Amino acid sequence: HEIEVYYITLLNDKIVGAGGINFNQQLKNGILSWGMIHPDYQRMSIGSALLNHRIEVLKNKQEIDTITVRTSQLVFKFYEKHGFEVTEIVKDYWAKDFDLYNMIYTEDQ
Repeated sequence: HEIEVYYITLLNDKIVGAGGINFNQQLKNGILSWGMIHPDYQRMSIGSALLNHRIEVLKNKQEIDTITVRTSQLVFKFYEKHGFEVTEIVKDYWAKDFDLYNMIYTEDQ
């Protein structure tokens, strides 16, 4: 009963990254999920392009009011740089010393 969309990023016909969108229609929330870029291709703006694409997809859906992401202390600064704000931190959520950072997109508000 869930709707999910996943994208891959290609560079020279090679998959170098992927990222998804989940939809919580009851809350009118678009949830970014599983955004990852192969380490050899990080710091080349590929992750930013993938994130911006997913944000634009969600912005163009009338039924979506908010965009959120669940991430960790290792990646939350990337999302902050792109207009997300931390709304909650849960210590040891994913594993010991691996915290959950709930974030919401606020750039347009």
